[in-house]
Amino acid sequence: MKIEVLGTERRRRWSLQDKLQIVEETLQPGVTVTEVARRHGLAPSVVFTWHRLAREGRLGDAGPAFIPVKITPIPGQTTPIASPPRRTGLIEIVLRHGRRVRVDREVDAEALRRVLQVMESLS
Repeated sequence: MKIEVLGTERRRRWSLQDKLQIVEETLQPGVTVTEVARRHGLAPSVVFTWHRLAREGRLGDAGPAFIPVKITPIPGQTTPIASPPRRTGLIEIVLRHGRRVRVDREVDAEALRRVLQVMESLS
């Protein structure tokens, strides 16, 4: 009998190369995703997700990123751009994988629902 003691963290961080190798294994004739998943100690749903992301060309995506933005005046505009009003009553929603969404108390419920659906689908 084999006994394995796991710490509190059971998740393994897979490199892009490892993910690609596992996805390639599933493409071999006569091999099932479930077999490959078991061999690597993964849930089949994870391998199916990696397979879909690889097919869409998004397996290596790091997700949303910040890009530099420069605000320049519009030629001929003399009025300065107004600062947005100060927000009060902020609500922070923590999603899976540590993603956070902050909204104020006047957020449109339908718009928030759509944003949360998109954020959850990025998992």
